[in-house]
Amino acid sequence: MREMQRPSPLRAHLLDAPPESALQSLSSSVSPDVDVTLGEAVPQDVHVLVTGRPTRGQLDAPRDLRALIVPYAGIPAETRQRLITGYPSLPVYNLHHNAVAASELGVALLLATAKTLLPVDRRFRTGDWRSRYDGAPTVLLAGKTAVVLGLGAIGLRVANCCHALGMQVVAVRRRPQLPHPDAVEVRGSDALHQVLPNADVLIVTVPLTPDTEGWIGPAEIDLLPSTCLMVNIARGAIVDEEALYRALVDGRIAGAGLDVWYQYPPSEEARASTLPSRYPFHELDQVVMSPHRGGAFRVEELEMQRMADLGATLLALAHGADAPHRVDLEAGY
Repeated sequence: MREMQRPSPLRAHLLDAPPESALQSLSSSVSPDVDVTLGEAVPQDVHVLVTGRPTRGQLDAPRDLRALIVPYAGIPAETRQRLITGYPSLPVYNLHHNAVAASELGVALLLATAKTLLPVDRRFRTGDWRSRYDGAPTVLLAGKTAVVLGLGAIGLRVANCCHALGMQVVAVRRRPQLPHPDAVEVRGSDALHQVLPNADVLIVTVPLTPDTEGWIGPAEIDLLPSTCLMVNIARGAIVDEEALYRALVDGRIAGAGLDVWYQYPPSEEARASTLPSRYPFHELDQVVMSPHRGGAFRVEELEMQRMADLGATLLALAHGADAPHRVDLEAGY
């Protein structure tokens, strides 16, 4: 009896090499269904390219390119535009390995802002106990309303955490008909102005797309109650920079926890001396600042999680199954 021949493996090429231990983990998890290669030169027999910013030459090199995997959440604007104009039918996938870490930091920023932890910490380090007796301003979150913009991998976890804290949770998403937890009220994007006046907490978790850039502008911020706390763990450009700063200075919102910004270091040398905005957010006690580290945890653990997510996507593609986190190029995520 003739032995059935095993199908040829899917060939995947990574432009950016992960740590050796993470690469070994990936290779062992997908072998023998997927062959993995590395390097700047893209072989002609590659089926899946793994990179966030492919050049036209890298996309054209394979004879039978079947998919592009962007190895993080979101898709760079130049990559999206290149694909729309030159490769509109090429399937594109994201990885969401850092969703847990990002959602945890989002909740940490919310709690630190609500409880004024940082100003109190700074004073207490000098021996100043007065915040205990004078009543440093804090916000009781239980019983309040949290509005979560976006209900993807990060937004869903944040929404669940807010519910666990005793908050009423309203999520705004582009497709409200998708499944969601019973504890979360979901509204469509067109209901944004209706829900903002009720937001004791506004948490931004949507991806940056042409539709969401500047989504929270001066008019939207003016709709928020003066007691509102804002948390942004998505992208800075979703919230108007000047409008947010002015609202904080004028007391039109109560505070903010920000992990994403408007100015980033242009070089490695500048990482020690680049302010994140043209406005002095760093002078405001009611702002908790974090340098875009929501998806960061120990490098070894981060890369192992990334490779686990990548391996699951590659195996799905190798077996002809629906791979997770396919990107809608028109929508931008």
